[in-house]
Amino acid sequence: MPTHHPLPSPQPRPEATGTDLALDARLVLGEHQSVDIPVRLGYRSDDPLAVALEFLGPAADAGTWRFSRDLLWEGLQKPAGLGDVRVWPPCTCHGRASLRIMLRGVHSVVLVDLPSRQVRRWLRRETFPLVPQGSEGALIDWTTEFDHLTP
Repeated sequence: MPTHHPLPSPQPRPEATGTDLALDARLVLGEHQSVDIPVRLGYRSDDPLAVALEFLGPAADAGTWRFSRDLLWEGLQKPAGLGDVRVWPPCTCHGRASLRIMLRGVHSVVLVDLPSRQVRRWLRRETFPLVPQGSEGALIDWTTEFDHLTP
């Protein structure tokens, strides 16, 4: 006779926590033109796979872009990304000490340079302690996510 094991009861979900980092970024307008803009990076434990890049001030119309935290981390080491968001590490041989992010929208492409040391420090000291790399899946409510996929 087969043995039936009851499913474990769902564990209470911990309260969501988050961290933000305000930065002075540079919006690249051309090969030798850029303008300073304020941005904010955000991370929340209830959305453990993503970071948010929010444009502030005069650039607020660019909105908020959400993309993979792992993509941002990988982009600090080597070129990363294949789709709408691509990230390049600092390239001192070309005189760029910043992290470059390309955001491709329906009608335009935007290049943003962020201070790489601040981004790296924020990821290491703020986001990874909230949700360690590799443990993100344990915080996702998979039942709810699957419910969104089925009618």
